Amino acid sequence: MKLFKINKKIEVVCRSERTRNGFRHLATLLINGNESQDGKCCYLNRTWEKYEFQSVLYEVVNKAFKNKILSEKDKKICDAFIKEGKQAIEEINSQFKTISTIAQLGEVFCDNQKDKNDWKKRMLKAGLENKGLSMPDDWESLDEDTKQERLDKIIKLLKQPTG
Repeated sequence: MKLFKINKKIEVVCRSERTRNGFRHLATLLINGNESQDGKCCYLNRTWEKYEFQSVLYEVVNKAFKNKILSEKDKKICDAFIKEGKQAIEEINSQFKTISTIAQLGEVFCDNQKDKNDWKKRMLKAGLENKGLSMPDDWESLDEDTKQERLDKIIKLLKQPTG
């Protein structure tokens, strides 16, 4: 479950559920803490959103505007918030920095290059595997120096802010 606080009066609570054929995102629009509108988006395997729940946020806001729950001014505020996605992007950046920091701890905890690389790979997979990370098929055949170079590049990228 994730809360998007658009302003003092408007919030949207989003959650994800598995379905028989894939998954869906559900959203509940709250105005002054009161449930005002629900929305949902169904997916077969993945979304093409800038950040998680972006599509269902648009869905619930458009539905609320159509049902005259939101004014035109409130809709514009919501649309700008959803398009910009600052809150979600800040959270993603924070998650990426945490993952990279934990992966780097392999340099401290491990004694040799193979163990350090194994630690980094495990931590990156634990944090990113469901977010698009996939190791190359020939990973195990690479030498430890090549593995270190690639893992360190990923860690460096995770520290750079996105968006």
